Amino acid sequence: MLQFRTEKLTDRVTRIYGFCGELMYLVEGSRKAALLDTGTGIKSLKACVEKLTDKPVMVLLTHGHVDHAMGAPEFTEVYMNHKDDSIYNDHCSLEFRKEGLAGTPLEWEVEPDDFIPEAPCGDFRDLSDGDVFDLGDTTIEVYDCPGHTLGSVVMLIPQERSVLLGDACNYFTFLFDYYSTTITEYEESLKKLSRKLEGKFDTVYLSHGDGNGHKEILEDVIAVCEDIKAGNTDDVPFSFMGKRGLIARAVTPQMGRKDGGRGNIVYNRERI
Repeated sequence: MLQFRTEKLTDRVTRIYGFCGELMYLVEGSRKAALLDTGTGIKSLKACVEKLTDKPVMVLLTHGHVDHAMGAPEFTEVYMNHKDDSIYNDHCSLEFRKEGLAGTPLEWEVEPDDFIPEAPCGDFRDLSDGDVFDLGDTTIEVYDCPGHTLGSVVMLIPQERSVLLGDACNYFTFLFDYYSTTITEYEESLKKLSRKLEGKFDTVYLSHGDGNGHKEILEDVIAVCEDIKAGNTDDVPFSFMGKRGLIARAVTPQMGRKDGGRGNIVYNRERI
C-alpha cells in the first residue's frame, strides 16, 4: 500500500517524499503552515499533512509541472505563478498523469482511486517575486527564477537561513522544453537570484534526489551556462517523455557528472 514517508528536518521544516521521486516541504510557523509543492497527485497528501500539523495550511507551488502541482486541488488556498497556468492545465489531465507512470513499477501499483481528481487552476492565486507569507514567527519569501518554466519561483525561509530551489536550479536542470527560456536568459535569471539571495542562506533544499543541495549550486550552474555559450560541452543526447535535448556535461550511470563537477543542464542547441 502506498504511503507518504516524512522526515523532520528542523523544528519548522518537514520533508515529504512522494511516489515518483518528488519531494515536498511543510513549513510551520506559530499560526499557520505552508506546503511547498504537492507532488504528482497520487494518494491524499492533505491527509498526510493533517497528521503533521493542526494549523491552517496554504500551498505554495514552485511551478506547474505534473510532479510538483497535481496534489494542489485538495487544498483551498493555493498560490502559483500564473505564467505556468497553461503548463498546469496540460499536465493535470488524468491521461497525462497516467502516461507519466507508463513503464514504471507504479503503473501497476497505483489504483484508479489513488489519483487526486483533476482540476484546472482557475482558483489558484498568483505567486510572484517579492511576495512574503507570514506564518507567525516564520516567513517565506518568493523570488522569480524563470528558466525551467517561465513561472518558476524559489522560496527563502529567512529564519532558517534555507532556500528551496525546486527545479529552478538543480543537479540536472531541464531547460529543453518549448516553454523554457534560452540559456542566456536563464543565466541572467540565476545571476539576479544569486545577487538577491547573497548572504541570506546556508541550507539548500531541492525537489528531487536526496533533497540536499550545496551552497554554491547557483554559481556552479551559472558556470555550466557559460560552458554552453562557449561551446565547451559534451552534448550527450537525452530523451524524456518524447522530448529530446543535450546533456551539457557527460554523466555517470547515477547521473552525476563524470568530471566530478556539480550542476548540469539539459538544453536545446537552437535556444542558446
